[in-house]
Amino acid sequence: MKKKEHLPLFGVGPIYVYTIALFTIIAFLCRNLPVFEAGKLTFVRIPILILGAILIALGIIIWIMAVIVSKVDDNIKKNHLVTTGIYAWVRNPIYSAFMIANTGIILIIGNAFFLVLPFVYWLFMTVLMKHTEEKWLRKLYGQEYEDYCKRVNRCIPWKRN
Repeated sequence: MKKKEHLPLFGVGPIYVYTIALFTIIAFLCRNLPVFEAGKLTFVRIPILILGAILIALGIIIWIMAVIVSKVDDNIKKNHLVTTGIYAWVRNPIYSAFMIANTGIILIIGNAFFLVLPFVYWLFMTVLMKHTEEKWLRKLYGQEYEDYCKRVNRCIPWKRN
């Protein structure tokens, strides 16, 4: 690996973040349209609001841990594969943070019709990562990255044994 070779600082992140944000905004704007009236989850409103708020807070915490605490920008510039901190729990914590926070917003919207969106977000993230950044990381870090992938989930923070 050449010294100057490293991942792009932003990668495909803006594409992912802007896309899911756009879908979340559209859901928010459409939530009161008559066509979506039947999907309102009024009978479980309070638990859904609480869960939504927890997910938004969790997304913010994960983002802070990935960007500020782990100093991911510095590590990308130095060609270091970050595998500690939040990166020991999830391989793509910045994207996961946005996915989790947007899922919280979808829950707060409180309409069953939009509950498909978090699955779309997860699928989009999975496909996007497999075909872009994961290929780049395999090329840059080889077996070290392969071993990391075996230990750490792509999208959902979870500590494996």
